[in-house]
Amino acid sequence: MNSILRIHESDNVGVSKASLPAGVNLIEFDLSLRADIPAMHKVALEPIAKGEPIRKYGQVIGFAGEDIQVGDHVHTHNCVMGDLDKDYGFCREARPTAFIPETERATFKGYKRPNGKVGTRNFIGIITTVNCSATVARAIANHFSTPGALDAYPNVDGVIAYSHETGCGMRSDGEGYEALRRTFNGYARHPNFGGVLMVGLGCETMQVSRVMEESGLADTKTFHAFTIQEEGGTRVSIEKGIAQIKEMLPLVNSYTRETVSASELTLAVQCGGSDAFSGITANPALGVAGDILIRNGGTVIYSETPEIFGAEHLMTQRAETPEIAEKLLERIRWWEEYTERNGFELNNNPSPGNKAGGLTTILEKSLGAQAKSGSTQMTGVYQYAEHVDVKGLVFMDSPGFDPVSVTGQVASGANVVCFTTGRGSAFGFKPVPSVKLASNTPLYTRMKEDIDINCGGVLDGEYTLEECGQHIFERVLAIASGEHTVSEDLGYGDNEFNPWKIGAVV
Repeated sequence: MNSILRIHESDNVGVSKASLPAGVNLIEFDLSLRADIPAMHKVALEPIAKGEPIRKYGQVIGFAGEDIQVGDHVHTHNCVMGDLDKDYGFCREARPTAFIPETERATFKGYKRPNGKVGTRNFIGIITTVNCSATVARAIANHFSTPGALDAYPNVDGVIAYSHETGCGMRSDGEGYEALRRTFNGYARHPNFGGVLMVGLGCETMQVSRVMEESGLADTKTFHAFTIQEEGGTRVSIEKGIAQIKEMLPLVNSYTRETVSASELTLAVQCGGSDAFSGITANPALGVAGDILIRNGGTVIYSETPEIFGAEHLMTQRAETPEIAEKLLERIRWWEEYTERNGFELNNNPSPGNKAGGLTTILEKSLGAQAKSGSTQMTGVYQYAEHVDVKGLVFMDSPGFDPVSVTGQVASGANVVCFTTGRGSAFGFKPVPSVKLASNTPLYTRMKEDIDINCGGVLDGEYTLEECGQHIFERVLAIASGEHTVSEDLGYGDNEFNPWKIGAVV
């Protein structure tokens, strides 16, 4: 098998599958390495003059900062950012989806909810509207985490407290307020909760009563809300919360799994700790799985706006309508302004771990990341934590920071998460199961207890991308039906709730 991968015929660099020392002759490319090439890093397959574009995936990932010779190592020392003309080609690549007939669609076993949604887990959630109510919420949840506390309720997956660092010291209107309110609304209505308790302090900006009014929420047998100040303090609030959850437990336990169509699944796709193999194995394999889900009538939420920068033209080309394409570009422009006024650059995105894994520029990272979106047309673009109300592939605006992004995707309705990694991210997200996918076999071997699926077999020649994608889809159905992910078994998911804080803290 070739030791260097040339992903697209127009590429002038290849990716090394293993660490190769200087002087090695690559017969398949008729060249000799002029430098040591670490695994996953790039080698020049053609001479590239200073200022000329460097191409990978058939796209420009940067420009030569100096003359590059055949066999040179291509990385941060000689690959730089530059002005790039993008062909947005609105809707040019959009193709109607060939849906599987409803009677032939895949199924899973989920929890049908009164609002018509279907859950993949059956938790009780305690939502804090402000950091000040975190202690009370955690104390209530801890009461139900002791051994035997839920033995009488085998259908209840647990009681979770969602604490965070915001809810006050912020504007009472505008982007930041609306994003946080949408997040609370999305969690209060999420199908993976059989019951919800909302706890505030009482004097914060994010008032419980206002959140309920603006979101159309009201007290029911499985939704309660109160503030610590109105109840008379910490101890009585903890006691009240425990009592209210005890009343909910029999009702939540009454839910049982039923066979439902895969069209009820909304899959959040994420990547973290990416490497150069992520865009070759795990991300495109996940894209294949997402395509299968969409053909079965389901939904895929793709996010992380800073990590599509440089690849957004591939998404606008697949937009269902020009209006959807323009909405995506509006979010890109917003991010350019947002990062500029905060003294940050979008092209400064790849982390030290990304770079050690062979990624050089945000363009290269984004082009690999967008493979998670598969090949179907883009049917919608949404604000952070906005309720997704269409089927198919949609984009939800979010930062690239994984916990913040997934918090928004779950608020938007995702009931399963697939998370690709090349470096080994530690991640889970209650109440939604998170399926971890490794981009390479050495990572899977080293961190096998933390990874659900090894996509490195694509690179090793064990199976094709299509076969890997089908396997991911089948595992998603099994996990949606109750099979545990490794992150669930390891206890991840209690600490990742992290709403996006937009605007000044005062």
